[in-house]
Amino acid sequence: MSGLIITTLVILVFIVIYQIAKASEYTTILRGEKQVAAKTNRLIAWLLVLFFVFGMIGIYQCHIYLMPMMLPISASDHGENYDFMLKWTLYITGIVFVGTHILLFYYIFRYQYSEKRRAYFYPHNYKLEILWTTIPAIVLIILGVIGLKNWFQMTALPPDNAMVVQIVGKQFNWVIRYPGPDGILGKTDFRLISDANNVLGLDWNDPAAKDDIIIQNGEMHLVKGTSVQLVIDSRDVIHDVGLPHFRMKMDAVPGITTTMWFTPTITTDSMKTITKNPDFVYEIACDQLCGNGHYSMRGTIIVQTGAAYKAWIGSQPSYYSSIQPAKKEEGDSSAPSGDSTTTAAPVTASLN
Repeated sequence: MSGLIITTLVILVFIVIYQIAKASEYTTILRGEKQVAAKTNRLIAWLLVLFFVFGMIGIYQCHIYLMPMMLPISASDHGENYDFMLKWTLYITGIVFVGTHILLFYYIFRYQYSEKRRAYFYPHNYKLEILWTTIPAIVLIILGVIGLKNWFQMTALPPDNAMVVQIVGKQFNWVIRYPGPDGILGKTDFRLISDANNVLGLDWNDPAAKDDIIIQNGEMHLVKGTSVQLVIDSRDVIHDVGLPHFRMKMDAVPGITTTMWFTPTITTDSMKTITKNPDFVYEIACDQLCGNGHYSMRGTIIVQTGAAYKAWIGSQPSYYSSIQPAKKEEGDSSAPSGDSTTTAAPVTASLN
């Protein structure tokens, strides 16, 4: 309802301005062009001043209204660097925006048309031009360097004790893979992919693949204070691993493996307290339009303590053992015998 009222008011304002313009034309004919032009200039100058004042008030009110909808504090170390960079970018650009618009509307009002004043021809000033070109260039270079530093940091090699977790996008969900007790993610081959019994195309001839753990519901578990390297792939089209609460994102490209790493700093339970939202979850969003089911491509991250993570990972069977019935039904002689399962996975792992 409030949107309809605002729209109606805007339309009415334009109608009033149009009627004023028409009335001005008729007044010009009756009273004389110069006299009306002078009054019109003064009116427009004051209207622009009002436009500037109400515009700034509107910007401030929008800021106050939208702040509660912003993301909570960053839940990763890289995210803290990102927030620092964004904050100072907004400070600098905000000051420039307000300052230049104050000058713009001041000069419009101060130097409105007058018969007693003539415009001064001022073609250029080399010192002034160098000044207003050099300073913005230096500021933008500094901001760019800070951004590149953060980017290179999150895409560099992770610490030696970092976890390694693979996340694979497919229309329209995320598949998560953890290494088993050997700490190594097994080899994969896209030609072996089968939704029935090999969702990521693991190569069963590689012993390292047989203890890997696959989570198909898009739920990733991480440990607070332990760095994690995400190994990112796609099974079909371009997706994008978006982690808004950690201020991270990276494309998932078919045929190309991308990586990024970060350290979670706030558990899910703690963030529920911070946000005062008992249903809070860290979200894995697809930030790349990937098809008609893009809207539903959503995963979650649970950040927990080391003990809670070990208990969870210890309850997960290896993917190889979990698909034994399907492999046996297909007559696959490589299916393992017995009911042996691999359930323990270390907190730290290395990617080979």
